[in-house]
Amino acid sequence: MSSPSSTLNRSLGLVGLTATGVCSMIGASIYVVPFMIQRNVPGIGPYVLPAFLFASIPAIFAALAYSILASAMPRAGGSYLYASRALHPFWGFVASFSQWFGLSIVIGVIAYVVIPFFRDLAFALDWTVLAAWLDQGLVRVVLSLVILWSFIGINILGLTFYERILIPLMVLMLVLGLVVIAGGLSYTQEEFLAALALKEGRSVDLIEVPFNWTTFLSAAAILFSSFIGFDSIAQAGGEAKNPVRNLPRAIGLAITLVGLFYISFTYAVYHTVPWQIVAEEALSKDLTAAGLLTILLPAGIGIAILLGAAIALLNDLPAMILSVSRLVFAWAEDGIFPKSLAGIHPKFHTPVPAILLSGGVSSLGILGSHFAGDFFLGIDIMVTSMLVNFIFMCLSVAWLPKRNPTLAQQITIFPNKLARAIIVGIGSVFLICFLVIHTYKDLTSSVDAWYFHSTWIWLIVMGMAALLFFTRWAKLKKTNPDLLEKFSKLP
Repeated sequence: MSSPSSTLNRSLGLVGLTATGVCSMIGASIYVVPFMIQRNVPGIGPYVLPAFLFASIPAIFAALAYSILASAMPRAGGSYLYASRALHPFWGFVASFSQWFGLSIVIGVIAYVVIPFFRDLAFALDWTVLAAWLDQGLVRVVLSLVILWSFIGINILGLTFYERILIPLMVLMLVLGLVVIAGGLSYTQEEFLAALALKEGRSVDLIEVPFNWTTFLSAAAILFSSFIGFDSIAQAGGEAKNPVRNLPRAIGLAITLVGLFYISFTYAVYHTVPWQIVAEEALSKDLTAAGLLTILLPAGIGIAILLGAAIALLNDLPAMILSVSRLVFAWAEDGIFPKSLAGIHPKFHTPVPAILLSGGVSSLGILGSHFAGDFFLGIDIMVTSMLVNFIFMCLSVAWLPKRNPTLAQQITIFPNKLARAIIVGIGSVFLICFLVIHTYKDLTSSVDAWYFHSTWIWLIVMGMAALLFFTRWAKLKKTNPDLLEKFSKLP
């Protein structure tokens, strides 16, 4: 059973924290999104890699903002804690609830998307009956739920078990990812087209598309989601060893390592597979990088990269579950959520109620992906959520010295005020522009029903969150009239 009297353990070192960030970022973000974007943003064509590079700019400045705030407030619940102490508890809750809802939904999306990787693996092994079985809707939903709740169990069992699972899988994921990069760089598009004609009797007209700024920026706003994940390091602030030093370092290491990996990986796949093929295939099925390359690579290598892709997606889950559950824990610890959700298991020292609640919302992400018929709805919700969250992080950096000078004095990363102002200014401009572009694209897209517009879903959820906050805040004020003083201090 969980117990409010238990505490979180500071047992995550630099490697464990970095692995949390890396594993939250590498997965669907690189194996699926850069290729399925050909369906979600028609006309992006050969400009995926430039859009990826452009998308990294706001991500880098958001990471810098997180590093600054993490150095001053190394506690569980990262983004909620930062904005609530730098701006106001309401804005802290809005920023972090946006993040929690978006990421919880995407956890379900990832669990749902991983099944096609196993399907492709079965095809590569000539297990056609199993592959056909995995392609059935009900089977996909049930297996997705089994995978999700298995990783929820891993999170409940504690950080020692978590690290033993996460770090070896991260190393294996990166090694097998290098196989994809090497394979993609070893062949040409002409060789791919020849293999396609030989094995499937197909040919493709390699048409060209002109560059379009609207399309490019829309794609960049979605590809920005690939860099989301370093924030999970901040959420684990209450369980980090030497957090003032390790949290900013882990954020920097994670985004640098993943950024280099992303660019190399995307370039390698598109180096071999013509974008026209990717766009055509994306219209009829959920694509994976591994599935695209298996037509050309030797059978053994093809199977290895399919396995690597599946591991990469599975690796997303424990780190992201840790991240979202610590937000719930922080809300409950502050009284915004019921105190019972701050309960910690006396043996495993994990916030079990918070993990279970987040797992329940993630399950909705699986069901939503299935019934919507397009997992990009979940991705779009997450992009909106995280852009809003990162804007609030930039604002928190700017406002912390004014509202909470005591905590601002604890900043060790970019202590120079001018440097912080530059980071906040550039980051805010890029993030706001991306949010406007992404929202415009969503609201002007043609969908079957209004609830397939991610913006409306996000606004409804945030309205409910605001109502919940003000209800809880009114109750808290009855017992503690000077709430703002309480919320100016770290828990």
